[in-house]
Amino acid sequence: MLYRLLCVYLALVGGLVSTSPLHHEAEEEYDPMHPQRFLFADLAPTASTDQRAKRSSASMPKLRFEPPSPNEQHAQYWNNVAQDILDRQLYKNRLNRKVAKNVIMFLGDGLSIPTLAATRVYLGDESTELSFERFPYVGLSKTYCANVQVADSACTATAYLAGVKANYGTIGLTAAAALGDCQAQNDTSNHVHSIAKWAQDAGLSTGFVTTTEVTNASPAGMYAHTANRNWEYNGAIEKDGFDPAVCQDIASQLIHGEVGKHMRVIMGGGRREFLPTHETDIDGIQGRRTDGEDLIKHWQHHHSHHRSAYVQNRVQLLETNTAHGETDYLLGLFSSKHLPYHLDADEQQIPTLSEMVSTAMDILERNDNGYFLFVEGGRIDHGHHYTQPIRAFDETVEFAKAIEMARSRTSQDNTLIVVTADHSHTMTMSGYSSRKNDILGVNNGQRADDELPYATISYANGPGYDRNVQREARLDLNRVDMRDKSFAFPSTVPLGLETHGGDDVAVFASGPWAHLFSGTYEQHFIPHAMAYAGCIGPGRTACTEQQS
Repeated sequence: MLYRLLCVYLALVGGLVSTSPLHHEAEEEYDPMHPQRFLFADLAPTASTDQRAKRSSASMPKLRFEPPSPNEQHAQYWNNVAQDILDRQLYKNRLNRKVAKNVIMFLGDGLSIPTLAATRVYLGDESTELSFERFPYVGLSKTYCANVQVADSACTATAYLAGVKANYGTIGLTAAAALGDCQAQNDTSNHVHSIAKWAQDAGLSTGFVTTTEVTNASPAGMYAHTANRNWEYNGAIEKDGFDPAVCQDIASQLIHGEVGKHMRVIMGGGRREFLPTHETDIDGIQGRRTDGEDLIKHWQHHHSHHRSAYVQNRVQLLETNTAHGETDYLLGLFSSKHLPYHLDADEQQIPTLSEMVSTAMDILERNDNGYFLFVEGGRIDHGHHYTQPIRAFDETVEFAKAIEMARSRTSQDNTLIVVTADHSHTMTMSGYSSRKNDILGVNNGQRADDELPYATISYANGPGYDRNVQREARLDLNRVDMRDKSFAFPSTVPLGLETHGGDDVAVFASGPWAHLFSGTYEQHFIPHAMAYAGCIGPGRTACTEQQS
């Protein structure tokens, strides 16, 4: 009896050993959720394997590890990297509790955490650090609106600029105002004021720079109160059946509003929102206003007694004397609509984000009381909506350049810089590709069960569905140019435009009171923390705490 049991035991042990993927390569992975065989050899399925095993074997091409530096093969390399990081982490114990004379907020529209990781690879290597990723303090911001799980850029702007959660599609209003409710917009008890207003009340200069239209949702959070983010010009309100004299449009609020008219710097796109329909701009594009008003001329009239300048292209901007105190107010509208993507822009006509930010700082930093500057890299979001990650990644690179420039010309002793996003996107970076594999190409560590390659970058939904599904077969990505700027990357669900994502976004901070931005918190906490550091606004501040 014991002999029989021993034979059975040996047979079982032998069977376990014989099914090991290292001994019988044609069999399935030991743990298919954690594949390894692609690291060892090219595995061709044999006739004896079942269909499931065939798919598993064929899906795992061999990879060869080629580190960017031979030093990476040695433990000491990684130990040194870790010690460098430790030095940076230990430095955080030296808390900067000085008053922030200046506050600059950089907003990467749609800058999700996966976008950060993918952009590093786009720049050349997974270990690359974007400029702001070296900031000492990092937190997570929860982005939901008052009434929806996945936010838009309007309700989030109200949160990170005015400190209040709002309803989807509304700006500068409490959650008591529903989307499209003109009467609620006109009720000033529903209005909430942004940190720009708090800064102006404290005697600071204010301004904003964006790569979108200056009336778009994110910058509008600085100065507007609107029940619909689409009410950028008066005709849009009329189309929805309301009276623009009752519900003022966003462009009018920028020019005539309490906060907008005191902005020292306004730069971005969107000339069409300010011009009447019977006029065309410098590019021959017709205005959209049906009230016959030329709001650009209104702005020029308002500031005729100031040293002011209106510029429409990069040449005019660079020729404007801002560095020597000859310009106090600047309006720069560089496109009829949004600014072109950096990849598409005529560099003679369209200034870079860094150039716009530098010019804005030239003007704002002359105020001895300090300033608040809002900067939006707005077209990261648009690249993702069209499932064109090359555009999103390139816009992220330009965004990082502007932040690096701003940090280099300011002091961490008196200037707080906060970098964050309003919401995420549905883009993912997946698979088991080798280091430095083209982030805009196919995954080189795995093929799909249909024996076709798949992209490392994909989206949960969006326009890439139709381009990548052909009846019952997927598109063979080896047959297309995935680096074409207009190529729509694969998506799972067909939609005309990809949606936002609902996950948390990162917050990076450097300068006075930057440690307030560590941890996980509600998005509407951000302006309260910036105001605390800068001793502005109606809430608690570092100055009032010291006095008490």
